[in-house]
Amino acid sequence: MPLVEYCELYVYCAYFFTLQMSIQSYLQNLLYQPRQLLSVFQQLDQQQFQTAMKCLFNSRKDLGNVVLDWKNTRERIFQSPGVNRTLFLITLEKCFLALRAMDCVAILSQILHMSAVNYLQPDVIGSLPKVPQEDAFRNLSTVFKDLYDKTSANTQKALYGWMREILQKSYNMTSWVSAENLWILGRYMVHLPLEEILKISLNEIRLFISYDNATKQLDTVYDITPELAQAFLERINSSGFDMRNTSTIYRLGLLVCFYDDMEQMDAAVARALLHQMIKCNQLRGFQAEVQKLKSQLLSIAMQNQTLNDILGSLSDAVVGLTSGQLESLSPEAVHNAIATLNQVSGWAKSQVMILSSKYLSYEKVLFYNVSQMGALVTGISTQSFYRMNPKELSQVIRGTISQHSPDLSPAQQQGILRKVPVDFSSPVIDIQGAFFREISLPDLWKENGYNSSVMKEKELRRSQVNTVVILYCFVYSFLGQLVKGVTCQLIESMGTDFFLSHFKFFEKNLHLLSPYQVNCLAWKFWKASNTSIPPFLLLLCQQGKRFLFQNGSIADEYDVDLLGNLICHLPPTFLHDRMSLKAMAAALHQFKLCQQLSHEQKTEIKYKLLELYGSPKNWTAETTLDIGPFIAQLSKGELNVLAEKYFTFFFPDCLGTRAPSSDEIIKLAEANVYWSVQELKCMDARTFDKNVERLGTVSGFNSSQLMVLKEKAKQVWGSLSSWKSYHIVSLGRIALALTEDEIEELDLHLIDTISVLSQQSEWTPTQARSILHSFLEDSGQTMSTLKSFDLVGLGAILCVLNSTEIMSIRSVEFSAAVARIGLLLCSTPVLRQFKKMAESVFGTATSWNGSVLQEIGTIAGGLNEDELKAFDKNLMPYFQPIAISHIPGEIFQALSPEQIANLGPENAAMVTGSQRKHLTVSQLQSLQLALDGARTSTPEAPSTACAPPVGQTPAPGGECSHSPLLLRREATGAQMGQVSQHPPGSFTSSEGRLECIF
Repeated sequence: MPLVEYCELYVYCAYFFTLQMSIQSYLQNLLYQPRQLLSVFQQLDQQQFQTAMKCLFNSRKDLGNVVLDWKNTRERIFQSPGVNRTLFLITLEKCFLALRAMDCVAILSQILHMSAVNYLQPDVIGSLPKVPQEDAFRNLSTVFKDLYDKTSANTQKALYGWMREILQKSYNMTSWVSAENLWILGRYMVHLPLEEILKISLNEIRLFISYDNATKQLDTVYDITPELAQAFLERINSSGFDMRNTSTIYRLGLLVCFYDDMEQMDAAVARALLHQMIKCNQLRGFQAEVQKLKSQLLSIAMQNQTLNDILGSLSDAVVGLTSGQLESLSPEAVHNAIATLNQVSGWAKSQVMILSSKYLSYEKVLFYNVSQMGALVTGISTQSFYRMNPKELSQVIRGTISQHSPDLSPAQQQGILRKVPVDFSSPVIDIQGAFFREISLPDLWKENGYNSSVMKEKELRRSQVNTVVILYCFVYSFLGQLVKGVTCQLIESMGTDFFLSHFKFFEKNLHLLSPYQVNCLAWKFWKASNTSIPPFLLLLCQQGKRFLFQNGSIADEYDVDLLGNLICHLPPTFLHDRMSLKAMAAALHQFKLCQQLSHEQKTEIKYKLLELYGSPKNWTAETTLDIGPFIAQLSKGELNVLAEKYFTFFFPDCLGTRAPSSDEIIKLAEANVYWSVQELKCMDARTFDKNVERLGTVSGFNSSQLMVLKEKAKQVWGSLSSWKSYHIVSLGRIALALTEDEIEELDLHLIDTISVLSQQSEWTPTQARSILHSFLEDSGQTMSTLKSFDLVGLGAILCVLNSTEIMSIRSVEFSAAVARIGLLLCSTPVLRQFKKMAESVFGTATSWNGSVLQEIGTIAGGLNEDELKAFDKNLMPYFQPIAISHIPGEIFQALSPEQIANLGPENAAMVTGSQRKHLTVSQLQSLQLALDGARTSTPEAPSTACAPPVGQTPAPGGECSHSPLLLRREATGAQMGQVSQHPPGSFTSSEGRLECIF
């Protein structure tokens, strides 16, 4: 029966309450069949289409005393990306023929705002109406302007073409680009060709710039190119505006970033331009050109004046000052300019360290000084925080530090925590965000004054959440971050009515839940509801490894919609063999959002893109922008092709022997790796000093390149013994070239310096030992005197400690830092010693509960066989995934099949090949069950008491993590394509068959 007949049947029969089948159920059955839904819509005539649209987009239908509420059904429909795409396509195809244009625009707007907007592909733009009513065109143009940032560059160009075609029809003059049409184009004005801009009437450009909203519009042209910006500037100048008038400069918006009339400019104009250029960091590129212009304006602004005199009037151009220039500033100048400096973003760590030191040296009233520092507060040393008066520090925590706590290093946060007591009245409790995460479990255990209203907005570690939920009975207080502590047993124990009535809460907070918790929700929903699993649960899976589609491949955009985030986990071989080019075109936007693609995945995506778009020499500028991060996968020759086409420089093999300039270093970013040793050696001192931190972030530099850059640093900064902390911090990876003897020459007394050095993961054991020895010697400490913030700052350097050194650490300091130490990837012998220290804090290993296992992280890799097999199977998901891979294979094999089956999908996915070799057939079968997210038994309902039994906690909501189980109830007819076979992990339940998609 056609969709519209069901709709009409629902309406007519509602009077008699004798519905045999609701339209809701019919539509729900189509949630996983969007192609079929498209076919159904295409068969409707205009009258039927009108009725169907009214059913879908009117939430309520009043029929006398009967009210049909479509709200819930419509929400379910819009949660399905494939159905969203179908509604979008059918609206373009039929709506403007069947309904009022304004109604169609409203429908399109609703669909697009509720979707990822990846339906707007260039080929689809051709289906847009060519001559819509004027009001409809303006409204639809406004929709597209609102969605500009969510669309690809090729789509933006296609939408510009559609708008231009319509706007041109009403103009017979030399140029169709009137002031009004510029306003209608909005951000799409950046797609105007150069020749079109140069033809704009001077009267029209004058009228446009005179608009009150012109500045607002020009402030949003983030992707304008220098050539187009300068063309607009030329027309504005020719139209009679005084380009050096402050009012005109203000109206230019982001065009000011490409101002090029520097001849005979006075210092006041230069400062006015610099003030407006603070917004230029919003540009999507061309930062090298912007920095060059700022540098030129800075030189003009400083004419006949010292840097000390004009520091406060230079806006964010101060970020371009070298460490030498900043070091030359007087404390008084920094103090007087603090109102400007504390508003600037983009500071390098070394710059912040210099400025904060000078500022704090001007006056001794720390509270007032720190409260004025803004972002510069992150440059205060850990020891300075620790030496502050607790009362003053408490006041600062409620202000400046609270705003910038995420930017403080873990060592700085620990330094503050060690000074400010943690209790219910402490200002630490007032702090939101990352800072609160540093509070240790023992500190949480000491207090009893927390309540759900205090804790709900905190950014909490999983171990903290579980502790708070267990200790303070917040079992049903699903507030904010506390939802992380909702265990699988708790979800399972909920009554059907209670669960379904609270399901919306879970839906709104899915971003806070682990995939393991989502997996439990999927099971519970399947049991509690007589409907299919909601699409948002299906699409939140993160760890899928096997995908079964209707023909064993990803054929088109509907398959891409169905995958959602799962696309990030497609194996390279699948991408190579079973992903069509049509699907790749639709998936490119989603791939760019993936956070952890492997090198092999990126390589296969690159090959697909080359197959889709051809050689880089044929790419348009829009295609180059759309490919975005995957450009880095191109070969050196392919990169040179793009460089020749779009940039004014070539890669190093085309540069001969000339030295790199600042412009090139900024533009090249990671591609600076292609500079030869000789070219790096030829770099002048100022260029190095200005760009050392950028060069220090290049991950691909080899040892020879790092060695040359280290020698350049010695040439520019002098002997190693004269280097300041900010010099060492600015080196980044360049510091890896330091020899053990050179490390001994450095002044490493500050833990903040060590904290930055420890972020490098490539130190040799001898280098790491040298860093540790120098720190202890220069700071006058021993292992037994180290504070928790010292341990946190040492980071990976702790992995070179011997057993005697580890056992010398004081337990109270270790307990405060254990969560950070649990992130380190140390050797098994070191982890075993850390485990002994953990036992001095938390008791014997066999008594640890889930919160402790989450807290200690990789330290669990130091457990022995007896300790490991003694853990209850329900504690298995509490192991952090990284800890699983650090358990030696000969120890890992001690786990029983039941324990392994309860690892959860994410932990199971971390089992290494070496560990697998030690497992029996029974254990391997259990591992597969864990990977598939299957339930091996019904979890026991938690005790009504809040406190767990000794050594145990309710099973994890927390860190178990993996894709939520993808389930479907066969009776509903909902499908994920046509599954060609039952994958491993499928099983039969008395309530219906559940198919594990993974």
